[in-house]
This record gives sequence, C-alpha cells and structure tokens, in this order.
Amino acid sequence: MAAQKDRTKKSSTPVEITTEAPAGEEALEDRPKSALDEVMGQAERAYAAYMDAERQVAKAYHENEMQVAKAYKRAEAQAARAYESTAAAALKDRDEAIAKAARARQDLIQKAEEAYQAAESAANSAYEASMSEAARARDENVERSWSVRDETIEQAWKIYTKIAR
Repeated sequence: MAAQKDRTKKSSTPVEITTEAPAGEEALEDRPKSALDEVMGQAERAYAAYMDAERQVAKAYHENEMQVAKAYKRAEAQAARAYESTAAAALKDRDEAIAKAARARQDLIQKAEEAYQAAESAANSAYEASMSEAARARDENVERSWSVRDETIEQAWKIYTKIAR
C-alpha cells in the first residue's frame, strides 16, 4: 500500500508541474511532455496494439475455422470414398456369391438329372430283365405243359391201343 502511495505521489507531482506552466499557445508547444501525456501516449499505443492483437486473433480464429472446415471436408470425402469402396466390394462379393450359388444349383440340377436318368435306365433294365425272365419262364412252362400234354396224350393212346387190341 505504501508503494501505491509513492506511485500516486510520483504521478501527482508532474500534474502539479503542468498546472504551474504558463498559459498560452507558445507555452504549450514549448513545454516538456508531462507524465500524463506520456501515459496517454502509452495508453493509445497499448490500445492500438490491443486492437491490432484483436484483429490478429480474429484473423487466426477465421483461419483456424477455414482449416477446420477443410479438414472436415477432407474427412467427409475420405469417409464417402471409404463407403463407396466398401459398398462396391460388398456388391462384388454379393454378385460372386450369387454366381457361385447359381453354379452350385446348376451342378446339383445336372447331378439330379443324371441320377434320374441312371435310375430310369436301371429301372428300365430291371424291367426288361424281369420281363425277359418272366417270358422265358412262361415259354418254359408252356413248353413243359406241351411236353406233359404230349406225354399224357401218348400214354392215353398207348392205353387205348392196348385196350383196343
């Protein structure tokens, strides 16, 4: 607090000198600069520096805003490219999977058709073999029947001829 009083005394002393200076235009031009004038000059320079600093800060904020906007646009473009790349890869994978499934389906249909043809052929062969065996058995039975008939007729004639003699 004592230091503040000393400063106050020092700043008030030049003010007293200013009040004691002679009046008039020549006196104002010739008189030495007072502490108040120096403080006012410093204040004006400080204010000008403050205003300049404020402009520089505003300019820096604006530049920062522009850089942030550019960075955002780059990130957005990169995200869009990544999305498009991923979407294209997913579409390609989907198309490949569908094509693979279609080929597998065709292969299975072909194998099923071949299996059907083989089964049909086997069934036809079995049918023909069975029919051939049945026809052979029928023919053998018919032939045996005719043999038995012929033998029976022959025996009957032998018996008849013995009786008729």
